[in-house]
Amino acid sequence: MDGIDRKILAELQADGRLSLTELAGRVGLSMSPCHRRLRALERSGAIGGYRAYLDAEALGLGFDALIFVTMRDASRATLDAFEPAVADIPNVLTAQRLFGDPDYLLQVVAKDLRAFQKLYDDRISTLPGVEKLSSTLVMKSVVENRPLPL
Repeated sequence: MDGIDRKILAELQADGRLSLTELAGRVGLSMSPCHRRLRALERSGAIGGYRAYLDAEALGLGFDALIFVTMRDASRATLDAFEPAVADIPNVLTAQRLFGDPDYLLQVVAKDLRAFQKLYDDRISTLPGVEKLSSTLVMKSVVENRPLPL
């Protein structure tokens, strides 16, 4: 990966809807070389896909919470049961396995407190292997969806 590839990636992070013509112009290439590089970046996995950034609050999902999950044990069977089950919950935006205690950090969105409580009680607390849950509400997002530093 060279400087031009990094420019392509930076431009796409800033605006994933750029046409190939616009992208080529911004990185100083003609269309064919830009297209070849773009396809190579996609094949290599450097570009994992394209998507629109949606505003959760505008879509009625303004309740944002973090949930810390402590597992009963860290056996492979427990983790293999928990991870796909948590991935199947659409309201879980991120699920990260952590070193130390707690074992996982989940970012969850919901319509309101009542919807969050139902999700927490009916789905998250019943996930396989969960020993303890601790949650906190997000007051304000200071940094989110930041482009990767290239």
